[in-house]
Amino acid sequence: MTDTAADADELNRRHAEKMKRRKALQERALASKTVEKGLLMVHTGKGKGKSTAAFGLMMRAAGHGMRVGMVQFVKGAWSTGETVALERFEDLVDFHTMGEGFTWDTQDRARDIAAAEAAWAKAKELMADPRYRLIVLDELNIVLRMEYLPLDEVLATLAARRPDLHVCITGRNAKPELIAAADLVTEMTLVKHPFEAGVKAQAGIEF
Repeated sequence: MTDTAADADELNRRHAEKMKRRKALQERALASKTVEKGLLMVHTGKGKGKSTAAFGLMMRAAGHGMRVGMVQFVKGAWSTGETVALERFEDLVDFHTMGEGFTWDTQDRARDIAAAEAAWAKAKELMADPRYRLIVLDELNIVLRMEYLPLDEVLATLAARRPDLHVCITGRNAKPELIAAADLVTEMTLVKHPFEAGVKAQAGIEF
């Protein structure tokens, strides 16, 4: 056996031993995790992909036969690729787009508050319905940041939801109190965006 072949064999042996130890550690870690519960998840940050990740979560849940509901708080009734695709799961996925666009579109605080209150009423209705296993509250973070809904009420309602209900909340600038209450928080970090180079929003990528 050449020195090169011997070196390769030794490298492979060390790698196999390392992976064996890692596998044992991973299996022990997995075995210690026994709690099963409905999670409160938050997607926040300035980077792109918060709602997109929530749509992926919805698709995953629907793939397991779970009933899913989404309430969109800010975005108006414009068609996106995600909603068109998930309409194929109409027996499992329900959409409620109840925003009227971003606040700079309406320029009417009272109207925005009324829309937020109506969307929150729908969200509470879905959370109270035992058929649903996952509820996505899209852009609720924006509504809370603008103080269109009372934060204390939202937190209390989320805390009082039934134990097996998963809830995912999206939007920039999540409130610290919501982050503290959540089981899972993901922050999307903006590193680079084509909009800065003059590239417009494109079908299949942004919507």
